[in-house]
Amino acid sequence: MKRKIRNFVITCLLCIPAAVTVFPVLFALSGVFMSGYELKQYLGPVLAGTDGMARWSLIPRIPTLAPLVELLIDSPQFFVMFWNSVKLTLGILAGQLLVGVPAAWGLARFSFPGRKLLYTLYLVLMLMPFQVLMLPQYIVLDRLSLLDTHAGIILPAVFSTFPVFIMYRFFHGIPEAVLEAARIDGADNLQIFLRIGIPLGSAGIVSAMILGFLEYWNLIEQPMTYLKTRALWPLSLFLPEIGLDEAGTGFTAAVMMLIPALLVFLGGQDYLEQGIAAAAVKE
Repeated sequence: MKRKIRNFVITCLLCIPAAVTVFPVLFALSGVFMSGYELKQYLGPVLAGTDGMARWSLIPRIPTLAPLVELLIDSPQFFVMFWNSVKLTLGILAGQLLVGVPAAWGLARFSFPGRKLLYTLYLVLMLMPFQVLMLPQYIVLDRLSLLDTHAGIILPAVFSTFPVFIMYRFFHGIPEAVLEAARIDGADNLQIFLRIGIPLGSAGIVSAMILGFLEYWNLIEQPMTYLKTRALWPLSLFLPEIGLDEAGTGFTAAVMMLIPALLVFLGGQDYLEQGIAAAAVKE
């Protein structure tokens, strides 16, 4: 009985932060089906400065699909920005696969002078926020004539140190006996990397890609800094442009932007947990 009571209390305590986390999603979902008049009543005191207090209801009084129709049929700029987000995210992740996987393998499995110093440098760069590197990156991209282009967003992110850090842990955990057996069978370094390293380290690669997708799908600061042409903006910059009159469209766009990230998270949840666990291990 004591165990049941304890489990019940723990469950109730865990439900509180879970409800706080889920509430913004429910907030947005309910806004998708609200009319413009109802949204103005609820959000007018905050967004338009009308009298009264802002309030909210999770159940629309008169449900409508008008915001959904307006976004998907009457808002072509939404699809342009959505496609821009897809191009930026996939371009960054593809580049990180080509650059980060070999880099992580080299740091994990090869001994060379300065390896520990190089790995420490990777960690230091990983801890630096974007604001620290923004000015140097801006100057470099300006000299390379890459400002106001998607390449100016993709190239700096391709050389991010975080995916290398995640994949390094998995590659470093491969038993040396397995690699030595492959060498005895006549495999060279490239064959070992392609046929043993990548398959055994696939969990780390996938977890790094999932974390990267969740980060780059929601990029805001880099596009705001480097992109001036609105036709190049990703979907993450679509929402700040929406006011009270388009609040329903804003809620709908937020939900549409959440769906790909949610599907990726649910599909790779197991790999993501492994990546977080590996990143928490102290070497």
